[in-house]
Amino acid sequence: MINSNRLIDNFKKLVSLDSPSLNERKVCDFLKDYFNSIGVECFEDNAGEAIGATAGNLYVYVDGDLKAEPILFAAHTDTVEPALSKKAVVADDGIITSDGTTVLGSDDLAGVVSILEALTVIKEKNIPHRPIEIVFSVCEEKYCWGMNAFDFGKLKSKQAYVFDLDGKVGTAAVSAPTILSYTAKFIGKSAHAGFASHLGAHAIKAACKAVCDIPCGNIAPGVSANVGIINGGKATNIVPDSCTIVGEIRSFDDADAENRYNQVKEICLKSAEELGAKADVDFTRSVTAFETDENSITVQRFKKACEKTGVDCVLQPTFGGSDNNVLACHGIEGIVVATAMNNCHTVNEYTSVEQLEKAAQLAYNLMISED
Repeated sequence: MINSNRLIDNFKKLVSLDSPSLNERKVCDFLKDYFNSIGVECFEDNAGEAIGATAGNLYVYVDGDLKAEPILFAAHTDTVEPALSKKAVVADDGIITSDGTTVLGSDDLAGVVSILEALTVIKEKNIPHRPIEIVFSVCEEKYCWGMNAFDFGKLKSKQAYVFDLDGKVGTAAVSAPTILSYTAKFIGKSAHAGFASHLGAHAIKAACKAVCDIPCGNIAPGVSANVGIINGGKATNIVPDSCTIVGEIRSFDDADAENRYNQVKEICLKSAEELGAKADVDFTRSVTAFETDENSITVQRFKKACEKTGVDCVLQPTFGGSDNNVLACHGIEGIVVATAMNNCHTVNEYTSVEQLEKAAQLAYNLMISED
């Protein structure tokens, strides 16, 4: 049922449109025109204005012929950098890459085109289907800013499939962690480093002491932590009066993530005090952990769709965040579905014609499912 030529043509067109986070206008306009061309009404919300982006989230509802509950399909329209002047290069063996100077953007344009193609087949062939909702979000790569700004009062679905996972089609993530991002600002006291260093309080040393004491890496089963940024000082002859570190904590247990942040905070406060400085520490909960029961209807329906598509169903956790974390916070049971993206967030990103076809077929089989 899938039209491979149309699927790949749409993928190449979308890849060619610049859509770094906060600048998804070109892709959103393309999608609005496409939905219009297949006779589907599409609405753009005001998330762009709320988060400072050039476009908002796109929402679609298509009433169904089957007596079944609506289900939601979601993917995101933004890509990570380097994202300007992307080009999809299709090799003779069907592998699709960028030209090597940018990401490809299969994260998450592979998800977008899979959903588009499935819906297009249903519309053009007049195939009976269940009620379908679609949200194409903006700014997902910045910890789901777009989805967080979405008006969930619009949604009718209680189950969702977020097409935004790397790996072979048939793989799905049934759990994902809380991600806490923290910032610790160390405030010292400036002094001349040559003549009066004893009068200063060294903010960089306080920060470095804290960094040495903060656990990093895979610090426990299902828990990781990292200090990723450190910045401070003004000149080599001045005792620095300020230094900032930025880090993150990931845990499949939301309460555990916050407890580990509190440990980091105590380390920062203690390190600052020992060197005569102060520390101001705060965190942002970027996404909240979710876990979907493997016996749930959402997962069982996915297993049946995988069997119908001819792919092996593999259920696993993911250590990354996605729009599904946000959906779960709003009472929507979902999983994150692999859409043939590989080596994401690098210029070596790739997908394939065969896997994109399977991703579209999987979306189609979910849309026409009766359970």
